[in-house]
Amino acid sequence: MIWLLVLIGLTALGLSLALPVVVKPMLKRLGVIDIPNNRSSHTTTVIRGMGVAVAVAILVALALSLATGLVAVDRSLILVVMGMVAAAATLGWIEDFRGLSVRVRAGAQLLVGAVGTAVLATTIDNSSYWWVPIGAIAVATYINAANFMDGINGISGMHGVVVGLFYSFAGMLSDQSWLTVAGLVVAAAFAGFLPWNLGRGFVFLGDVGSYLLGASIAAIAVTGLLAGVYLEYLLSPVLIYLADTFTTFLRRARRGEHLATAHRQHVYQRLTDTGLSHVQVSVLVSVVSALTGAAGFVAATASAPRAVSASLFAAVVVALYLYSPRIFRALARRRAAAGA
Repeated sequence: MIWLLVLIGLTALGLSLALPVVVKPMLKRLGVIDIPNNRSSHTTTVIRGMGVAVAVAILVALALSLATGLVAVDRSLILVVMGMVAAAATLGWIEDFRGLSVRVRAGAQLLVGAVGTAVLATTIDNSSYWWVPIGAIAVATYINAANFMDGINGISGMHGVVVGLFYSFAGMLSDQSWLTVAGLVVAAAFAGFLPWNLGRGFVFLGDVGSYLLGASIAAIAVTGLLAGVYLEYLLSPVLIYLADTFTTFLRRARRGEHLATAHRQHVYQRLTDTGLSHVQVSVLVSVVSALTGAAGFVAATASAPRAVSASLFAAVVVALYLYSPRIFRALARRRAAAGA
C-alpha cells in the first residue's frame, strides 16, 4: 500500500502546484485582492484566495484515498475531516469575497467544530458527547490562530508541511491509516502552494486558505484525540502557533487595546522588524515548531525522566521563541555598533 500512499501524496502536491494556473486569473477577475493595512507585513496589493486551489487538492486527494481503498478502516473519520475542512474553507471564501462580521465568523467557526465533533462522538463513542464544546472551541481557536499567523510569505505553507508530516508520522506510530493519509495530504498540498507564495508574482492563501489550514489541523487533531492518539502527538507541533497567538492576545488585552483592530504585534511580525526576511522568519518558526513536535513525540512514550526532560526542552524552545525579537534586536544593535 506504500505506492498508493505515494500516489495520494503526489496527487495533492500536483494539484496544489497546477491549479493556481487556473485559479489566479479567476481571482484577479473577481477582484479578490489583499490591500496592505496596519497588520500587513507587505506593502503592495497582492492577489489572495489561492487557498481555493489548496482546498481542492486536499479534498480530491482525501476522496481518492477512500476510492482506492487506501483507508480501509475508519473511513468515516476521513469523511468527517473532509466535511469540516470544506465547511471552513467555504466560510473563508465568503470572508474573502464579501466579508463577514466578527460575530458571524465566530459563530460559524464554532458551529463547524461543534457539528464535526458531534458526528465524531456518534461515530467513535456515543459517551463522548461532552467533547462537543471542547471540539467547537478547539476548531474555532485554531482557525483564528492560523488566520492571525498568516501574515508573511511562506509561514502558512511551511506550517502545513511541518504539522502535516508530524501528524502523518503519528498515524504510523498509532497504527491509524486515516491519520497517516490525512497528515501526508495536508503536508503535500501546502508544499505545492509554497512556490506560488515565495516566487515572483506571489499570491496569498487568503482567509479561505488560512481557515483551511487551521481547520485541517484542528479537525485532524480533534479526530485523533477522540480516536485515542496521544495528546502529545497532536499538540506539540502546534505549540509555537498557539503560544504566539495567546501571548499576543494577552499582551494587547493587558494594554487595553481594541482586540479586533489590525496590528503587527505577533512575535513573527516583530521578528521581521529586526531585519530578518519573510523566508528567514518562516523557516525559524518552522524549525522551532519541529523541535517542539519532536519533544512531544519523545514525551508521549518515554520513561518518566526522559518525558520530563523532553517537556522542559519544549518549554525552553517556546520561551526562546517568544523572547526572540529582543534577542535579534540586540544582535542587530551589536552588529551596527561593531560596524560604526
